[in-house]
Parts: sequence; C-alpha cells; structure tokens
Amino acid sequence: RKSKNVKKLGEILVFAELVFLVVAVVIFLAIFSRKSLRRKMETSLRFTGNSRSLKIHAKEKLPVNSKTHLQLHGELDTGTGAPSYFCAMIRHFFPEATTGLGVGLHYDKRQKLRCHVRGKKEFPVRTDKLVTFNIKGRCDFDQDFVQRNPKGAAEFSWSIKDFKEDQDVRIKVGYEMFDKVPYMQIRENNWTLNANMKGKWNLRFDL
Repeated sequence: RKSKNVKKLGEILVFAELVFLVVAVVIFLAIFSRKSLRRKMETSLRFTGNSRSLKIHAKEKLPVNSKTHLQLHGELDTGTGAPSYFCAMIRHFFPEATTGLGVGLHYDKRQKLRCHVRGKKEFPVRTDKLVTFNIKGRCDFDQDFVQRNPKGAAEFSWSIKDFKEDQDVRIKVGYEMFDKVPYMQIRENNWTLNANMKGKWNLRFDL
C-alpha cells in the first residue's frame, strides 16, 4: 500500500509540474502577446456513439510567432461533471512544405500523463488547394517512454466554398493504417460528423 501511495504522489507531483509549466507559459505569452489573448476561445459540443453524455470541448491558440503557437485544449464530461482530459502542445507549421508538427503533454484519468507527438503533410491536388491529399500521424509515449496508441492515416480532403448561400462544406475520405478501417468526415459550417466502417461515429457542433 505504501508503494502505491508513493506512486500516486509521484503522479500528482508530475501533474502539478505540468500545470505550473503551462501557467508559466501562458503568463509569459500574455505579457508579450496581449493581443492574442483577446482572440475568441474555440468551444464545441461533442457527442460520440459509444457515450451516454455530452462533452464540452474548449481550445485556445496562443501565437508565439507567425509559424508557431501554443495550443491548450481540454474537455468536460457533462455526465460526471469532471474533466475528461487536458492537453498542452507546441505546434509549428512549415509553409514551404505544407507540413505541421506538434509536440506536447496530455493528461487524463485513464492513461495519466503522457507525451503526445503528431504531424501532418498536405499535397495540393488543385492549384487553389481546395482539394488536397493528406498524410497524418500521431503517437503517444507514457512516463516510461513506452509507445501507445499509434495512429496513421491517408486521406483526400475536398473543401466546397459557398455550396449554398452562406454554406461551406468539407468532405474527407481516408483510411486509418493501424486500425485498418476506412473513415469519412462531413463538415457543414458549424456541424461536423465523423464515422468509420466499424460503426464508430461522433458529432460536433462549434459554438
């Protein structure tokens, strides 16, 4: 029991250090980039097919420079009244290569604290870039640097501006390499539906 208490205390201390680091970074950016804090926080309501509760998601992007920003996002489960997870990530965009890279820390009750790495590469199919072929992937590492939950996908994305008056539509069709399942996404203004061939789906409404 003593060893379990020590381990639990260690996890709490690690999480406290993460919170302290995030707060310190936010304060630093607030001092040197006050205009960025006036930007509207992105919030959305989310519901998944295997869940019985609605979740509230919030995301804030704090610019570091023209190509880099700190992204903070988390989720509140309305069924339990407790946060589902919290993530702090530095994201950098390479415009010449149409590539994005992100590295950060992710915390939730189930898998605790872990490192999160993700990347995305776009290949424009048309000169207006409304149709692209994308390759993206992500990987998590726990506190012992053991790899968990690898994801990798290839997809086509088609953005349709003014599909109807005041209506923009985006359609994505792709294949997830590790789960070996096709998937699709349909987005219409504030609504986004994600689904795959295994019957999993989720719905999002941007506020």
